[in-house]
Amino acid sequence: MTQITISKSSSAQWTATFNNPPINLIDPDTIGFFLAHWDVLADKAKVAAMPPGPTGLHPWADVLVRLSRAPVASIAEIRGRARGAGSEFVLSCDMRFASRERGILGQFEVGMGAVPGGNPMARLAGLMGRGRGLEVILGADDFPADLAERYGYVNRALPDEEIEAFVDSFARRLASFEKHALVGAKTLMNEVTLPPDTVFQHALSAFFASTAHEGTRARRASLIQRGLQRRSDTELRLGEAVAIS
Repeated sequence: MTQITISKSSSAQWTATFNNPPINLIDPDTIGFFLAHWDVLADKAKVAAMPPGPTGLHPWADVLVRLSRAPVASIAEIRGRARGAGSEFVLSCDMRFASRERGILGQFEVGMGAVPGGNPMARLAGLMGRGRGLEVILGADDFPADLAERYGYVNRALPDEEIEAFVDSFARRLASFEKHALVGAKTLMNEVTLPPDTVFQHALSAFFASTAHEGTRARRASLIQRGLQRRSDTELRLGEAVAIS
């Protein structure tokens, strides 16, 4: 898969780099800027009809669930924009570190008239509480790295010149420990923090239903006309753009 490059520092430390230019959209050819958001022009019938993954869930929900439950420690290094499905992906990782100068996270879907399909609600509520979680979801605005750190959206915001070395050092530290201890501790953490798998299928159904609304289609068309999915001011300032009628 050309959109994802895997490099192996050791048998215990792998790095996945996403590259789907011009703005790292997530489309039906991606398991799955950092990860901008789902391709809103993707054929929705094709997306909805994709065969289920190993969990029995739709492939997108399947990826999110399996990533969060995988017997490895997953770390997202965010040096760009991670919105919508990009935000959902990093929320499924075990830990998130964002560049103070470049990292921006958000769930813009409600501003476009849609329900977020990867159910970030189920993860944000546990990370930051119901009120702040609803601020992220219903407000549909951008959260720069420093604010994301204060809210609990990410573990830490770090200077861009330091983040790569920090994440690499932390990953190497974990890789030096016994795998059975890492897996055992994560499994127990999962038992008391992860939402049930079934809530993710409910969210996808709500997403597909919401995109059929006339108002949603009109908002999407307006955003596309103004530069959505192209390197544009609309994409750079999507949190602002969705609030412009």
